[in-house]
Amino acid sequence: MRGYTFYAKVSRVFQTYPSLSKLLVVSTVGGGSLLAFSDDRPFQRVSNDGGQKPECNKKKKVVVLGTGWAATSFLKNLKSDSYEVQVVSPRNYFAFTPLLPSVTSGTVEARSVVEPIRNIVKKRGYQIDFKEAECLKIDASKKILHCKSAQATNLGGKEEFTVDYDILIIAVGAQVNTFNTPGVSEYAHFLKEVEDAQKLRNTVIDCFERASLPSVSDEERKRILHFVVVGGGPVGVEFAAELHDIVVQDISKLYPSVSNLAKITLLEAGDHILNMYDKRITQFAETKFQRDGIDLKTGSMVTKVSEKDVSSKDRATGQCSTLPYGLVVWSTGIAPRPVILDFMKQIGQGSRRVLATDEWLRVEGCDNVYALGDCATINQRKVMEDISAIFGQAKTNDAGHLNKQEFREVIGDITERYPQVELYLKKSKVKNMVALLDKYEGEIDIEKFEKALSEVDTQMKNLPATAQVAAQQGEYLAKCFNRMEKCEMYPEGPRRFRTSGQHRFHPFRYKHFGQFAPLGGEQTAAQLPGDWVSIGHSTQWLWYSVYASKLVSWRTRMLVVSDWFRRYIFGRDTSRI
Repeated sequence: MRGYTFYAKVSRVFQTYPSLSKLLVVSTVGGGSLLAFSDDRPFQRVSNDGGQKPECNKKKKVVVLGTGWAATSFLKNLKSDSYEVQVVSPRNYFAFTPLLPSVTSGTVEARSVVEPIRNIVKKRGYQIDFKEAECLKIDASKKILHCKSAQATNLGGKEEFTVDYDILIIAVGAQVNTFNTPGVSEYAHFLKEVEDAQKLRNTVIDCFERASLPSVSDEERKRILHFVVVGGGPVGVEFAAELHDIVVQDISKLYPSVSNLAKITLLEAGDHILNMYDKRITQFAETKFQRDGIDLKTGSMVTKVSEKDVSSKDRATGQCSTLPYGLVVWSTGIAPRPVILDFMKQIGQGSRRVLATDEWLRVEGCDNVYALGDCATINQRKVMEDISAIFGQAKTNDAGHLNKQEFREVIGDITERYPQVELYLKKSKVKNMVALLDKYEGEIDIEKFEKALSEVDTQMKNLPATAQVAAQQGEYLAKCFNRMEKCEMYPEGPRRFRTSGQHRFHPFRYKHFGQFAPLGGEQTAAQLPGDWVSIGHSTQWLWYSVYASKLVSWRTRMLVVSDWFRRYIFGRDTSRI
């Protein structure tokens, strides 16, 4: 009877407080077995007035602007459910931009290189809200974003709205830099978005279709079939190579009467194309282009683009020339978007060319705002700016000097905080930082310390605006957010030289995994870590495998690989859609 009364009381307790079923009841019945009671309802505290109070505090609202490489990498790697995440972007998809040149020639279809962002975020263990809209203005003082719907206005509804945030992540990318060259915005084609690639593909086919008309003169045919590419970087070179391939392999069979009139000219303001690659790759690319009949003009600065002509100036001689064209493609660099320029003025960065962040990707002069990808650059601190603080942190006594043992204790923090130190040691072929001080006998004073590190800052370099950098920044920031609560209590970063304590996180470090340069004719050049350069047909297969593995989903992998097989068997699709 006594046992019945006990279980009756327990039953009434669980009926009154059903959340107690989350508790684990350890029973010694049967030799110490574990008996677990649980339900699917979250634990909630019950107030005295009968209302329910949540166990945890309100989640911070994180707003991500953009769905490019940086933003998508952040969303894919964010595992903590401690945030309320909202994504705002005028594009509801992620695009694998390295394959856009292949889209222009029909080697790969546009739908094969895009993945709906909702497909990506639905795989997270928590809900991520997405708004298809463009951010027009960032109000950092009020923590509000002014947005505009990306849909057609005739669909009805409110066109403009605001979004508040606790933490803002800016990853809107960049736009094409025209350098204020007259006529570029009106007449040139770009290759920055999927829509650009589709437009280029249709225009190339239009050029050959028009040139095939009997009413067009021979001189006009030559003009229409003259394709001018401005910019000898990776995008311009790859597009020229793809264009040459479709002309030789497909157009020559489908338009035999005019295919021999096609001409490709590549204009580069510098002395060489692919100047960010190894010299061996640059030389091979220039030789191959000349052998393929691509007219390569280095040292040529475009001064004006009209409806039918491109005007350029030779840097060496100052001579001006005019080239008639049927299609001109502009790929000369990137510039900040208008919303970023306006935001930079708000926070006192109006004199800079690009949004500046610290080594933890936090926007300088603004709290709780991060920027990554092409829209920002890391403003790395100079060693010489903190030399006195570093020296003060290193010495453990009141004397005005330090010994090498004291210096050894801060070597790791210095190397991590200032990446240019490691680059300087590597270039100078110095084993480590202690070796820098070996030439000084005895104890080191501040003057010797400054002299030893005086040339370190000459190795400071900005990171390139590439998909590889953006993806690594997104992954890094997501991992920081995943460990935010832990690192608040137990910082893991290097020591603070100007103040006491440690930084919460390790600073961002970019790791270069190599880069490819497809050169057409099933030949690709690769520059990989360790100064390893590979060029030829075998490297093309390496390019295939790497790009297929880097695609964001199995759906896009299967589509792209099937496109490659289709092109190999049936040729490229030259229909205009």
